[in-house]
Amino acid sequence: MLPPYADLLGLTVDPDLSDAAPVLIMPFGDDVLGRPGFLHGGAISGLMEMAAIAALQHALAAEGGAKESRGRIKPINVTVDFMRGGRDKPTRAQGVVTRLGNRVANVEATAWQDDPAKPIAAARMNYMVARG
Repeated sequence: MLPPYADLLGLTVDPDLSDAAPVLIMPFGDDVLGRPGFLHGGAISGLMEMAAIAALQHALAAEGGAKESRGRIKPINVTVDFMRGGRDKPTRAQGVVTRLGNRVANVEATAWQDDPAKPIAAARMNYMVARG
């Protein structure tokens, strides 16, 4: 379902799923280490991008269009805002599709560690969606 980069980051899907988009969990480890004791900004960005893709796939599946769009989601642009340093603990992220058009989708994603109301980073992404 997710691109191979998700495996590199060690991402898993939070088993507490509802009807909302999946929440992804990234464990802290040497592979995502930036300065000592903190997450690398690229790892945080990658986590949010994967969460955005998961949210978009979830929205497409809800429309019944997952099969046509599989592998045909391409990023147009990404803007990331870092709010605080990610510490040495698991980090979660979830995407929200704010607009799903025929060719372009807008998705927002946030990453947090202890409290979803206190994100460590947020992103806005636009994707091209090729529909069958």
